[in-house]
Amino acid sequence: MSEENETIGAVSQSRYEQIVAELRDVVEQQTRGQFTIGDRALEVEPMRQRGGETGDSEYTVEESLTRLAEDIGLRFSTVKTARWVASRWPKERRRPELASYTVHRSLASIEDEERRFATILTLPEGKARWTKDDANRQVGQQVETPITPQEKVTAIHSLARDAEVAAAVTTDFLKRPQVAAKVSSEDKVRVVEEFTRDEQVATTAATSLLRRPDVAFKAMSDDTARFQVNSAQAERSRQALDHFERSNPVAPAVRNIDRTVEFLDLVTAFHAFVAAAGRTVPGLRDRQLSEDERTIVHQNVAKVKATLDWIETAVDTGKVDMDDELAAILRGE
Repeated sequence: MSEENETIGAVSQSRYEQIVAELRDVVEQQTRGQFTIGDRALEVEPMRQRGGETGDSEYTVEESLTRLAEDIGLRFSTVKTARWVASRWPKERRRPELASYTVHRSLASIEDEERRFATILTLPEGKARWTKDDANRQVGQQVETPITPQEKVTAIHSLARDAEVAAAVTTDFLKRPQVAAKVSSEDKVRVVEEFTRDEQVATTAATSLLRRPDVAFKAMSDDTARFQVNSAQAERSRQALDHFERSNPVAPAVRNIDRTVEFLDLVTAFHAFVAAAGRTVPGLRDRQLSEDERTIVHQNVAKVKATLDWIETAVDTGKVDMDDELAAILRGE
């Protein structure tokens, strides 16, 4: 389609250009009108330093501007803002032919006067007029149509201020592998820690992770983690003993035996091991372990068998010394 026949919306290119020219005149008039409101508000209440003299007027600044706003049918905030913008742009520095009042208002936040006045004369590259987004980019404010990655991130943060919206967005993002792959390890750790503040979630996650041999091995290299696991095992053993005392049919007979602490610990360890195996082994039904996983299991079975032989020898003979081969097995060598 040639440029002459091109349509924009429901109008031709030439008609569109006529509309743009007409509306630019309207915008310039509106800009001058807004500045007029600000100028008159300044006349009623000149700008002064914080804590400065209020003069002889019986009205405060807020009271004066509120009355003016009511008398002309505008909101107090509109009049107050117009007054501030007018104070930042002396008449000879205003450029309604280059920028709307909205743009003047955005650029008014530039504190340095010389830079403010120079900025409005320096149009964005390729532009004949300032746009609101151009002005917001200049002063670091959020834009309506984000272009750069940072602007898009800022827009997402703004939309996700509501906790429910943020939760839904986060869930959707984390389901996208290409997104998760770009998250740094440190940030992933922080996310996991945040999500596992709930004890039930943390328990489920930790159990699943420790079922992975490589994860369990690396986790146990941490002294604190290993101590906590050992403490948990000791507590579980104590609970197992309590359960044995309360529920096992042979408990009354066992209680009549003059038991040592070592005997109780040994019986408790047996009970805990058998109970744990009874819970875990059925879960292997129809599951094919990898070669590495099978190797690790067989190594641990060998340790258990060697330990049981050692226990039987100690119980039958009272000798608790282990030979070098057993010691090496228990060390995992």
